[in-house]
Amino acid sequence: KALSGVGELRPRWKRGLTLVDGSLGELVGETYSKQYFPASAKAKMEVLVTNLKLAMGDRIRNNSWMAPATKDAALAKLAKMDVMVGYPDKWRDYSGLKIDPADLYGNVKRSAAFEYAYALSDLNKPVDRKKWSMNPQEVNAYNGGLENKIVFPAGILQAPYFSESVDDAVNYGAIGAVIGHEITHGFDDQGRKIDAEGAVRDWWTAEDAARFDAQAKAFGAQYATYEAAPGSFINPDLTMGENIADLAGLEVSYDAYRRSLGGKPAPVIDGLTGDQRFFLAFAQAWRTKQREDAIKQQVASDPHSPARWRIIGPVRNVDAWYKAFSVAAGAKYYLKPEDRTRIW
Repeated sequence: KALSGVGELRPRWKRGLTLVDGSLGELVGETYSKQYFPASAKAKMEVLVTNLKLAMGDRIRNNSWMAPATKDAALAKLAKMDVMVGYPDKWRDYSGLKIDPADLYGNVKRSAAFEYAYALSDLNKPVDRKKWSMNPQEVNAYNGGLENKIVFPAGILQAPYFSESVDDAVNYGAIGAVIGHEITHGFDDQGRKIDAEGAVRDWWTAEDAARFDAQAKAFGAQYATYEAAPGSFINPDLTMGENIADLAGLEVSYDAYRRSLGGKPAPVIDGLTGDQRFFLAFAQAWRTKQREDAIKQQVASDPHSPARWRIIGPVRNVDAWYKAFSVAAGAKYYLKPEDRTRIW
């Protein structure tokens, strides 16, 4: 309560679900995936990811501040980036774990010992790059930097992020921006220090790094002005990597969406153009409700900006957003073209 303003414990049944989810994560994930994530959804998602990678490749090739040798290294890293969608290729075997419906304490102890033994079994073995560090039912995604992979669990592949029944503009605006975010983590202020093989090695020239840092600093100066809660301003240094990935991810996803149209005009649906639906879906995916204390805690300790600023911060730097909604000088979040950040 003191940190986040939460007035009471979550209901017991929710705490129980959290316990089961934490103890039997992948077993729960296997059941969830079979019931809620069909092969058709996996196939559609893989097409989206492929198009996002192609769009990122175009951005690297067209980059104006990066040396040719650095571009080549970036493209090599992108080409080798492994993509994992929905659930792992191989499920964990839980047959060695005894579960007794009448023994909660014993179940917790045995589960903890089972997890410890599982982790210990990897000792002195080559890294298994196919293993996940996130359960399939989790509403999240991640970039496994040292393994050069991006992972999208089945849990996030549902509305408002993804649906087989909506048009491409909505999927690219929502889950597409998440895909782009994770891809570009491989090329942000931290990702640039890891190469295509997952080795810790700074593959940028000093000049490239200096140009990147200058643009990142200008971008961070925007975030330093954002007051997320009374008296709490976003720390641009703490949030730099995530803010860059938010902006670059949105831009890459927009490029991929335009590519998906194949040169044809997008349909107008419910009075909204394709570009308008794209940006609305991006914003709607971040809708949330937070207590003021929770926002202040996030600003103080979380490398992610609060949700509101994960929308406003990127879009005001994207030219297509201004055109889509006829945003003109004088609007609250208008930025002059020369003040808009363009990193990728």
